[in-house]
Amino acid sequence: MKRGFDSKKYVKAQREAILKRIKKFDRLYLEFGGKLLYDGHASRVLPGYDPKLKIKLLDKLKDKEIIYCVGAKNIQSGQRLGDSGLTHDKQALKEMKELGIKKLIITRYENQPKVKEFIKKLDKLKIKYYLHREIKNYLKNAAKELKKQPYVDVDKKLIIVTSVGSGSGKMSFCMSQILHEKNAGFAKFETFPIWNLPLDHPVNIAYEAATADFGDYNILIGKKVNYNRDVENFKILKKITGNAFGYKNPVDMGVNMAKEGIIDDKICREAAKKEIVRRYKFYSDEFKKGREKRKTLVRIREIIQKI
Repeated sequence: MKRGFDSKKYVKAQREAILKRIKKFDRLYLEFGGKLLYDGHASRVLPGYDPKLKIKLLDKLKDKEIIYCVGAKNIQSGQRLGDSGLTHDKQALKEMKELGIKKLIITRYENQPKVKEFIKKLDKLKIKYYLHREIKNYLKNAAKELKKQPYVDVDKKLIIVTSVGSGSGKMSFCMSQILHEKNAGFAKFETFPIWNLPLDHPVNIAYEAATADFGDYNILIGKKVNYNRDVENFKILKKITGNAFGYKNPVDMGVNMAKEGIIDDKICREAAKKEIVRRYKFYSDEFKKGREKRKTLVRIREIIQKI
């Protein structure tokens, strides 16, 4: 396989950026986007990216705890993941076991039947879990309602908040914790979209393909690439903290040195195009089996036209 990405070069740059961010706060809640245990998407669109890179990077960070989030609505829907084919609840248990994670947050909980069955399983396995209730009219009520969610006791300098994937309520959990603490900060470990690549770069379009079921789309903020949900998240961050920790825009929330690892742009472009086609086939098959919505199929068809 021809390499388009240098994992060692990237890890060095990303670790240094994280350590710099940690120094700004008494405690940093670091939201991990993408797959922590095995990032198949990154390894496919950035040939040479070690799919277990995030775990190896975490080993280089001290005084940390990992907390896992899973979305109640994702469990209830029975949605399967494009990488493993597992449902969100099964993937969560698999990753927690392999990583030795002891605390699980179930977000957007509304007494969903499948989630109740999942909770029974957690009780049998003696896994400690916390229920974060759904917040109606989130953008308006977040600052008031998040503080009512249960607080999770932590004592480490760095709190890694991870999940199965998008829509798991990681940021909401972080904001809830920050509202209970003094001088705790927030940042996002991001890989995609890559803010300093062009908006129409196939690697960034591949991110849209990977999240077609959530309807994510990339946008330009000045000359930097970000995605729609982070614009909304930044508004919430400003509303909750007042000054958003000094971040001037949504891109500033992220710690993303992925471009530093790209050593052959052409190879990465071609790999990303192949991944977009793969996602198109996956969503099409899931739709035929009745496990994916029509709007997801419409969205992935729009995305594939870009390449």
